[in-house]
Amino acid sequence: MVLAYGDCGSYGEIDALADRIGLARLEGLHCYDVYASPAAVRRLFADEPGTYLLTDFLIAGFERLVVEPLGLDRHLELWRDYFAHYRRVVWLAQRRSEETEQAAGEIAARLGLPLEVLETGVDRLERELERSLSRARAIVQGDAASTGCR
Repeated sequence: MVLAYGDCGSYGEIDALADRIGLARLEGLHCYDVYASPAAVRRLFADEPGTYLLTDFLIAGFERLVVEPLGLDRHLELWRDYFAHYRRVVWLAQRRSEETEQAAGEIAARLGLPLEVLETGVDRLERELERSLSRARAIVQGDAASTGCR
């Protein structure tokens, strides 16, 4: 089995869980690393520390994942508090479409920031899934070999 999840702020707890129950996990601190690569994400933040990253998923669920949980729909004065230090929005575009591009532009406009698009596609995600599946197979085969089972 594979845990298709980045660390996403668990500070190593997801890795500890994966090790404890024998799961392979996608490498990276978060989905941004999986889509763009850790080196590309580091460059984005080195070039501009005030970068707000978007994925296709985050764009599609922006209201549900960002606006409502942060109370921005009820407390408009919080927009500036939360986003004052950002300088740009970078969309890590997995499957670019007119609809998603328009939605990304609207989010950037709400934040009062310029939008940049970095086309990542899903190739890196697919490679990471394949790597994780290979690692999972090796774990299972190692367990089977140690018990004499196949």
